[in-house]
Amino acid sequence: MSDVSVKICGLTAPDHVRAAADAGARYLGFNFFPKSPRYVSPQQAAALFEHVPVGVAKVALVVNATDELLDSITAVAPFDMLQLHGSESVERVQEIKARYGLPVIKVVGVADAEDLAAIDTYCDVADQLLIDAKAPKSSVLPGGNGLAFDWRLLAGRKYWRKPWMLAGGLNPGNVAEAIRMTGARQVDVASGVESAPGIKDAAMVRAFVDAAIRAG
Repeated sequence: MSDVSVKICGLTAPDHVRAAADAGARYLGFNFFPKSPRYVSPQQAAALFEHVPVGVAKVALVVNATDELLDSITAVAPFDMLQLHGSESVERVQEIKARYGLPVIKVVGVADAEDLAAIDTYCDVADQLLIDAKAPKSSVLPGGNGLAFDWRLLAGRKYWRKPWMLAGGLNPGNVAEAIRMTGARQVDVASGVESAPGIKDAAMVRAFVDAAIRAG
């Protein structure tokens, strides 16, 4: 069995959740950033949870979230992990871990080699890292833009001190190559398996998971 795990992020409808789980995704991501086409409310997320099988991790994606927002999310929907996709400091990551008692995935945007230092910095406080393409300055979205970065930057860095996921511009056609080049054992996708922004395509989801697992 492959040791590559897949996270399907930005799920907004019951059939999307079922398609991702049926395909073999081990993490399902729910987006609480209001500007995203994949945004869901805490109440919507809680309803979607009814379609998540036992053993599949439910991940809340937030961007520079206040305690008030995190309180409202965690009070309604029992998440397994929190994904911090903003400019959260090391201290803020520590605060969130202490307040909510949940594992934290910290997203680090990468455009060039200088950005890799932040990965080591956040290894000290986060439970996992998600290495994504750095969003363009003009973008209103911190991720989910369908952009990739130069995967050669991660070559030979398979063994950071914490588990990590590769994201950014992945799709069914390139995920195997991305895994081969980076050594990633976990991959994350949102826009790369959509027929339109926020609309997951079940066939693309299946193709992505199958390609990732075969590559592992």
